[in-house]
Amino acid sequence: MAHASGTDGTTAGQEAAGAQRTADTTPSDPGQGRASPPPRRRRGLRWVRRVALGVVLLLVLPLLAAETALRVNYTGDPADGTYTRGQDAIWLGHAWVDGRKKDADVAALARRLRGTGIRDLYVHAGPLEHDGMLPKSSYPRARWLIPAVHRALPGVRVQAWLGDELATESPDGMRLERAETRAAVATSTREILAAGFDGAHFDLEPLHSGDRDYLDLLDDLRAVTRAHGVPLSVAAHQIDPLPAFHSLWGTLTNHPKWWSQAYFAQVARRVDQIALMSYDTMQPLPSLYGGYVAQQTSLALEVTPPTTDLLMGLPFFHDNRFGHRASAETVPAAVRGVRLGLSRTDAGRERFGVALYVDFAATEDDWTAYREGWLRLS
Repeated sequence: MAHASGTDGTTAGQEAAGAQRTADTTPSDPGQGRASPPPRRRRGLRWVRRVALGVVLLLVLPLLAAETALRVNYTGDPADGTYTRGQDAIWLGHAWVDGRKKDADVAALARRLRGTGIRDLYVHAGPLEHDGMLPKSSYPRARWLIPAVHRALPGVRVQAWLGDELATESPDGMRLERAETRAAVATSTREILAAGFDGAHFDLEPLHSGDRDYLDLLDDLRAVTRAHGVPLSVAAHQIDPLPAFHSLWGTLTNHPKWWSQAYFAQVARRVDQIALMSYDTMQPLPSLYGGYVAQQTSLALEVTPPTTDLLMGLPFFHDNRFGHRASAETVPAAVRGVRLGLSRTDAGRERFGVALYVDFAATEDDWTAYREGWLRLS
């Protein structure tokens, strides 16, 4: 094939050969033939690199130290006698009050729970409307379920599990700052207790640490439940694993997942029963998760009044998503963590137990781990 000629009479092949010779004679040192950055620019680049390294170290080193501490927290042997006190609970799905469950299901539930430490059933009877009201159509079979459970499991309480999404991180949801909303929640509680429930259990999320409107709501609800002679129970967020961690996390993510220990204490003083949701912890390994649960158990025991039931949540579910790894958050790791925290902080606490979340996602392995790890007597 012929080569095309250039305007100066050279061929394209000659131009390419000349370019190659030029490349062959170019110095191999990349610093030669180029102007070096001015000293001021070099100093600026070094400063940027140092700052970046400092930021990485500030983030990574505390994290590594915290994870190491959790692993150490998982070591040792639980104290003798740190088993069930007969104060345990389980969250049950909405199917128990909407007509899907029958007498045979209650009989099967009774067989499952006999001989365990479970005293309370948190039966999902909501959710509440954003204005605080609860339609009676939400729990049409409550008057069947409650006496059926009482017959099959004498002494077991059936509490109404009520909740809603709060408008703390999005424009939609319940607004506790509105007095009329809090009054409506109290009215809904009276109505559901009139249906025969043995208590009211609330799970309102996301609930930020320091929320005074929530404390005001609990004061109102305590008056309602006391008038009916039943317990007021709540599901609680985890406690800061490091001082003021909820503030830092909230600044970075707009989702301050944790409560301060002081705020947890304020909530615990206002209720008869508090269940710490010790799952969805972002831990990658069972040993780290168990150490985290041990830490949470100790932090909660330190500030929960001895007159308030404290329950630690066990993960009877197996999701894999951000914040929860099923292979790490296991029931055996959680039970061991609970026992270690109890052993180190208040081994003799009587008003203490675990809460199982949730019945419809539980496996036989979960139930076996609960029985073998928490029910064994010593």
